[in-house]
Amino acid sequence: MITSPRLHIISAISAIIIGVISAALIASFFGPATERILTVFFISLIGVVGIGIYSGNSGVLSFGHVAFMGIGAYVSALLTLPTQLKVTTLPKLPEWLATTEMGLLPATIIAMLVTSLVALLVGAAIGRLEGSAATISTLGLLIIVHGVIIGWRDVTRGAQSFFGVPRETGIWTAVIGVIVALVLARLYRDSRSGLRLRAGRENAIAASAVGVNIPHERLVSFVLAGAVMALAGALLGHFLGAFSPKKFFFNDTFLLLAMLIVGGMSTITGAVTGAVIITLVTEFLRRLEGGFSFAGLEVPSVFGTTQIGIGLIILFAMFRKPEGLAGLKEWEECVFPRPASDTSALDMPKVQESDILTAKNMVMRFGGLVAVNDVSLTLKPGEILGLIGPNGSGKTTLLNMLSGVLRASEGDVMRGQDSLNRVPSHKIAERGIARTFQNIRLFPDLTVHQNVLVAALSTHGGTDAEPRTSAALARLNVATLAGENAGTLSYGDQRRVEIARALACQPSLLFLDEPAAGMNRQETDALMETLRGLTRDLGIGILLVDHDLTLINQLCDRIIVLNEGRLIAEGKPEEIRKDPAVIEAYLGPGKQNLKTKPKNRSKSGHNTELAN
Repeated sequence: MITSPRLHIISAISAIIIGVISAALIASFFGPATERILTVFFISLIGVVGIGIYSGNSGVLSFGHVAFMGIGAYVSALLTLPTQLKVTTLPKLPEWLATTEMGLLPATIIAMLVTSLVALLVGAAIGRLEGSAATISTLGLLIIVHGVIIGWRDVTRGAQSFFGVPRETGIWTAVIGVIVALVLARLYRDSRSGLRLRAGRENAIAASAVGVNIPHERLVSFVLAGAVMALAGALLGHFLGAFSPKKFFFNDTFLLLAMLIVGGMSTITGAVTGAVIITLVTEFLRRLEGGFSFAGLEVPSVFGTTQIGIGLIILFAMFRKPEGLAGLKEWEECVFPRPASDTSALDMPKVQESDILTAKNMVMRFGGLVAVNDVSLTLKPGEILGLIGPNGSGKTTLLNMLSGVLRASEGDVMRGQDSLNRVPSHKIAERGIARTFQNIRLFPDLTVHQNVLVAALSTHGGTDAEPRTSAALARLNVATLAGENAGTLSYGDQRRVEIARALACQPSLLFLDEPAAGMNRQETDALMETLRGLTRDLGIGILLVDHDLTLINQLCDRIIVLNEGRLIAEGKPEEIRKDPAVIEAYLGPGKQNLKTKPKNRSKSGHNTELAN
């Protein structure tokens, strides 16, 4: 499933095909030297796009994908190398390989399949790492593969040049290869898997909460990127005719990453932009590196001029545009804004489930600190349960335990007869439970529509994803903001988008962690009416955490109160307001009879009066 409007995809693919073919025709007019430069550019662009499929969508910078380029080059070269040459120069090859000789196309396909298998095995481990650990592990991959190529002399000729490879990559072969790579990368970026992975890049915890299995999505992109890198390696090997392991090591890694970083990691437009700029600069600096004359002045050769120049460009780009020169959107997304959806006749279906959420004797320890201590609660569809308590009382920790973000030290969580104790957070949404967060966790560089669509695509098998997305946006009154980047919205609008995203999971139970935080009284009142509608119209059960006790008292059917990790009271709002233990927890010992004024407010502007 492609998540972008059809106009965007058609425009992007048309531009790729027309642009690449036009460039090849122009190069043919200028002769073989220009064709050679453009062929190298196209192969480099395939490599940049390959790294971008993984790094751009996952946010994990990879130093290791050039290793897959090397695997693709050696595998395809072994399959196309003339039989007589293999017998002479590689006498210890297995007989089936020594007697195999095929054309470039089947050899390239096999090389991509072999590389994909290697990427699958490696990516299964790397995909579970986060941040710098994931990046360093890809560097280890590059070094290991380089060592294997050098050490496997009977197959790769070791550190020596691997020569005799048929030079079958011409300008039009490269044209076909780069079109395939660019179209594949563009379609993947806005596929269901690509969008989910980009959501995980923006905020892993929030993505998991709406059903995204981040390690799985990273593995998909890792393998696909490996296959594209193998395509680049096969074409490069059959362009050069001879190559050595150092061709697929640090120098080329630096060059391809420079292209990706300068142009922008997150878009195909950025990959093309960076590749064009770095290629032009490289060609210019290489001519200067050997020395030149200017106005009668002889400038001597300076070793490393090219690398120094590229490094300066990277620094300039990072200072001026950290997201890359092309920005965060594809060119067609800027030219053709997303059309508005018709939400006039849409609404969410009524909840059919009646299973009660039951949490028994929940305990959460962090070392010697007991954050939640023997807390039990129940929540059923159609009711609103308030969860209150002073700061640090364990409310958010309890919510994280119930939603699978934290695994409880002790206790049981059941949904009907279904145990949720060991269910990972990305599968909780499929159990009919969705949530928001105390600190807003949107995907800021994705649009409002994409934020909500991710949740719909990741739950219930993605069935009716677009209608669910539109209905959730309409229900929270943010449909008019669908084309805006979520990170650019006001605080109140971001809160509503976060609730809409949770609602798109089509839950029967909804956990809201301080949804009114930062809202003024008018916005809070509007939110209260929206939440009442979710229970009244849709039958959704809500577990509501908030410091605004006006909202809690007016909205909730029942309230439970935590203090220092323990449950100290449970009952209807009028009962909780009169409970001495609750008054003491909020006002301090010996002040149960203290009268406060209705207009007392916390620093956040919310009413903290217990007896209002």
